[in-house]
Amino acid sequence: MGDVLAGIHATWEFDTDSLLIRFERGIRTPRLLQSLRERRVPYAALSAVTLTPGKRSTVVLHAVPRPGADPLLEAAAGQLKEGCDPYRLVLPAERETLADYYAEELRAVLGPEASLPAERFMVTAPEAPVHFKAYDGRAGFDGTVVSFRWYWTGASSAKWKAGDQTFAVADLGGIEWRSPEAFEGYLRLVPRGAEPGASGQDTAPLPSAPRVQPDQDPASVVFGLGYGQVHESLPFAAAVLESVRRTQPVPVATAPVPVGGRRDPADIAERIRHLGDLHRAGLVTDAEYTAKKTELLAEL
Repeated sequence: MGDVLAGIHATWEFDTDSLLIRFERGIRTPRLLQSLRERRVPYAALSAVTLTPGKRSTVVLHAVPRPGADPLLEAAAGQLKEGCDPYRLVLPAERETLADYYAEELRAVLGPEASLPAERFMVTAPEAPVHFKAYDGRAGFDGTVVSFRWYWTGASSAKWKAGDQTFAVADLGGIEWRSPEAFEGYLRLVPRGAEPGASGQDTAPLPSAPRVQPDQDPASVVFGLGYGQVHESLPFAAAVLESVRRTQPVPVATAPVPVGGRRDPADIAERIRHLGDLHRAGLVTDAEYTAKKTELLAEL
């Protein structure tokens, strides 16, 4: 499209295949949006576009991402306040006609899989290194290792006894982030191999395992009294989550061969093309690509 739409706190730039969202640095801009600075969102990462009335004579243009497309929203798990949603553009009500035009333009470029959850992250998380101060320690992430350094003024005796902690992302299965704006906010690192949870993050501890409170868990840092604020802890959680997903093997979905006959050659060709896309993107290793391609060709 090549157009620019300026709103309150943000500006949207419409490129050929993506939407570039730039956030203002003004004092009234939510601190989370200021810390994000800008985000590039492929149109293929969007599921819908809405235009609704806002507060105080405004309208809200909302580009709704596909579930699983954005590590920031996956880490937030529905806990973000409306004003901190990076996909909302607030405009004066008199610009509703213009906003409606761009809403239609965006709907026209939504991908064929817009209604489906994304199989991988399509929006980039904040880049490492990142760090923030929690109530009981300092959290750091260099892109491959998460570190917790305890404060003697806030850490529990259990954490002091365990000592400072380091976690390789290759050993993690996910994260749990509870907003500091809620009661007892925290960031917890979940080891790889735990059962999937229902909280919106990658994983949660096994249901049968005792649930250690975050202030006693050396794999957690707790928020409170101004520590671990959303604009600091959530981008950190998203960066860790994206790296965790990147280190996990990507399963290549397969469908059973119809009984009594061969697979449709066109279907096989499409699956090989998809496999090649995953391979070129670095999501499938050379060995996995060769083995799966051989398996698919054998079904012809």
